[in-house]
Amino acid sequence: MVDDFRRARRDHSLLAINGSSVEIVKNIKFLGVHIAENLTWTLNTSSITKRAQQRLYFLRKLGEAHLPSPILTTFYRGTVESILSSCIITWFGNCTAFDRKTLQRIVRTAEKIIGVSLPSITNIYLTRCIRKATNIGKDPTHPSHELFTLLPSGRS
Repeated sequence: MVDDFRRARRDHSLLAINGSSVEIVKNIKFLGVHIAENLTWTLNTSSITKRAQQRLYFLRKLGEAHLPSPILTTFYRGTVESILSSCIITWFGNCTAFDRKTLQRIVRTAEKIIGVSLPSITNIYLTRCIRKATNIGKDPTHPSHELFTLLPSGRS
């Protein structure tokens, strides 16, 4: 995939690696994440939304069977939330407000089915970012470890 952010689009010469020409595509799915040519995440969000909606059907059926809310919450976290939060620190920060609203609608629907409050999609994103930054800060062998410096907390 070639990212060209110039205003006037130009045809690019063919790229060859080891004598094989590389095809230029509009979007690609890499490790389950749809990456578009212009680095928008709408295609990825719509894919996640479709998969999460399919899992919400099963959550509805379990809710209709009057299962207790802890079991429904566990099912939600294992099936729906895991889809919503897959590689979330990669793409959620650059999502449009419309895409975020679409994802939050799935969480609200699950809240209504289960009958308990669930963490918002933004809270899931922030939690995952903080956890990733903490892990990088603690691991001196991580390539990005030097980019993180812990600030004094004021506690002894």
